[in-house]
Amino acid sequence: MNTSGWGVAQLLGIGLLGLAVVASATAVVYVKYLTRSEFVDLQAVRAARDALDVEWGRLRIEEAAMSTHTRVEQTARRSLKMHLPRAGELRVVEVTAND
Repeated sequence: MNTSGWGVAQLLGIGLLGLAVVASATAVVYVKYLTRSEFVDLQAVRAARDALDVEWGRLRIEEAAMSTHTRVEQTARRSLKMHLPRAGELRVVEVTAND
């Protein structure tokens, strides 16, 4: 007989509760680790997104500069040897609607 007053069932219950506390603490630490790992990944993805946003803004500014009417006209004249047509070079085409 146990002289301390603790029964086998009580000692087993205390042991199981202690094991549950250790398992719960281990689970909390593991979940915290996973959370930090995911947060680091999130920060990396955000940094990549911000870099892409900066690049996109730069490309939009470059596109706006490259597509101005003056630049398009200069490029057409210089690279494609285009010019405004003279009066004798114009042709008028009339289109009639067929009802």
